[in-house]
Amino acid sequence: MPAISHPNLHRWDLQPEEAVALQRKLAKLLISDRPLVLDTLETVAGVDVSVKEGISRAAIIVLSFPVLEVLEASTAAIPTPFPYIPGLLSFREGEVILAAYEKLQRTPDVLIFDGQGQAHPRRLGIAAHIGLWLECPTVGCGKSRLTGWHEEPGQEKGDFEPLYARNGDVIGIVLRTRTGVKPVYVSPGHLCDLDSARRLIMACVTRYRLPEPIRQAHHLAGSGK
Repeated sequence: MPAISHPNLHRWDLQPEEAVALQRKLAKLLISDRPLVLDTLETVAGVDVSVKEGISRAAIIVLSFPVLEVLEASTAAIPTPFPYIPGLLSFREGEVILAAYEKLQRTPDVLIFDGQGQAHPRRLGIAAHIGLWLECPTVGCGKSRLTGWHEEPGQEKGDFEPLYARNGDVIGIVLRTRTGVKPVYVSPGHLCDLDSARRLIMACVTRYRLPEPIRQAHHLAGSGK
């Protein structure tokens, strides 16, 4: 099973104001200028969490790359430990994701999260946060915008526009994964640059809007199996 690189990075049982301060501190540790060499990747994992009746259930699906065949799946469930507060998702989902990760028999080369990477008010979405814990490349692929502004991308598959923070920094992209279908919001988490994140997401898209790793993780997290 894969080791967690930083098992004691911080406590999870924080008050919201403590969590916000911690995010600002941890964001300074992120590495977001490192290209991923897609030709060297052998596995990619999708990560998602569902919350029902006070129980948080995480699912991680490991697929071969670039063929995208399922190699392994892991789940974990715990009582939901943190309220829903926009921008603090990792304190609601982080513990259960790490519990599912510990059950894996292999270490994925990169993880894609159904959520944000650095496209976050404090640059520490769940993909970035868990990337620091695991010290591995991570990418955020959200279905909706959490922060920032952008122009509408073209309608063709692969079209994208930059996602800007208020200060003008590029914090992600708005990416059309299928022609004429609503775009997704892609940003690097940790140990990955933005162009690599875009290319990875497009390499994981099949005939659906969501890339295959998180599409499958979403179904498993919500299935209760």
